[in-house]
Amino acid sequence: MTEKNDAVAMAEEYYDSTPAVQFYKNVWGGEDIHIGLYRTEDEDIGEASRRTVVNMAQRLSPLEPETKVIDLGAGFGGTARFLASNFGCHVTCVNVSETQNALNRNMNEEAGLSDQIKVIHGSFEEVPLPDENFEVAWSQDAILHSADRETVLDEVQRLLKPEGEFIFTDPMQSEECPQDVLQPILDRIHLETLGSVSFYRDNLAKRGFVEIDTIERVDDMRTHYARVGEELRDSYDEICELSGPDYVENMMRGLGHWVDGADKGYLAWGIMHFQKHDRSGAVVG
Repeated sequence: MTEKNDAVAMAEEYYDSTPAVQFYKNVWGGEDIHIGLYRTEDEDIGEASRRTVVNMAQRLSPLEPETKVIDLGAGFGGTARFLASNFGCHVTCVNVSETQNALNRNMNEEAGLSDQIKVIHGSFEEVPLPDENFEVAWSQDAILHSADRETVLDEVQRLLKPEGEFIFTDPMQSEECPQDVLQPILDRIHLETLGSVSFYRDNLAKRGFVEIDTIERVDDMRTHYARVGEELRDSYDEICELSGPDYVENMMRGLGHWVDGADKGYLAWGIMHFQKHDRSGAVVG
């Protein structure tokens, strides 16, 4: 069984590694290292990835300079810079990779946004911040890396103010997914399970959240992994120089498992949006 702290340590080691940093910077989408929303199957990965951020931001209550956002699993901080520069809000990035965090801070400084964006090195299973401090909790394709997703949701509930909103994406298994078919994917990310739409709905309801909307877009996840695989093949020699051939070959096999799982109906992905209420269903406050 994967222990909680083991999963955190493995994620930190992986995302701190030079091969991973070079891959995500140069292939996955630049500063937005998450799944994109695609208009065409051959669209630029970075453009599709930024569209996800824009789409999610538009679903929230109007963001203002007074709005405080926490981004759980913030990567290189592309979301934080988008929110800070377009809406003036203040964003706290929580991320387990100090290598990514350093790049995030450098890009914030270059963009003149250091006063609006705070970057914290740590796990979203134990965030070193006070209760009820944020209007918005945000996460993109990060919670799957936790071996204790219920604890992550506990932290979201604790960190949000009354009526605060939680919006996130996550690669998940479908409700009809047969047992054991996802083992090639799980082995790669060193975990025993993926969440599902019903897992998040049920567990957030137990924590006093009401669902605002869920948009399921597994085809976008399938397209994203396929597009990343295409980019790797097209830039194979260049990426091998940056990340090493073993890493690249491993990544290509892993991407193929995700595409195959989506094609067979075993996977799910989408944008899920909730609001913090009390456990009786009434808005708090």
